[in-house]
Amino acid sequence: MSFTVAATDITLHILKQQFGLKASQDPNFFPEWSTAPEALEDTEKQLLQRVKTNYLALMEDPPLLENSVKMVVLAPLLDLAGFYRPPFRIQTEASVNLEMVDEGATIRGRIDVLVITERLWVVVIESKRSDFAVTRAIPQTLAYLLSNPDQEKDAFGLISNGSEFLFLKASHHPSPEYAPSRLFSLINPGNDLEKVLIILKYLGTLSKTH
Repeated sequence: MSFTVAATDITLHILKQQFGLKASQDPNFFPEWSTAPEALEDTEKQLLQRVKTNYLALMEDPPLLENSVKMVVLAPLLDLAGFYRPPFRIQTEASVNLEMVDEGATIRGRIDVLVITERLWVVVIESKRSDFAVTRAIPQTLAYLLSNPDQEKDAFGLISNGSEFLFLKASHHPSPEYAPSRLFSLINPGNDLEKVLIILKYLGTLSKTH
């Protein structure tokens, strides 16, 4: 399968109509996000609580700086997941610009794509306002996942806007399918970052061993 549509023009409708992509209805299609081993060290939990506290403190005095998402939330997550060390390698793809109109004002943002491995992609939505839901980046993320040159293997993605996190799985076989995880949020009680890190570590393990 070859994708030739520009990332800025990708929609779920295009992916469904032109490439046959469909949302999986099989509850067992994406077990990786819900079956990842529940194991974090106390120090990791403490660091994740600090990340959440720092982010919520910034949210009290908006707008956020353009790179706050990556500095405050994403960088610590990738570090704790071990993605700054071999065999992982982070590559930055070209950004995709986003726009939406809110009460007559045009809000601009962008999607930054970080490739951890060919099977694991992290997509970050950045904006000076936290108006872009992670669902805005689902079509572009799926296009990247399905462009994986090794089509025999499943690909995984994480989309984040700093406060929300959504995992995706895409597969070519027997036909192009995808499924999301549940939505994780820093607004939820407790600290959803713990589960996000657990899943990231597990997907990293799958990417190394398969």
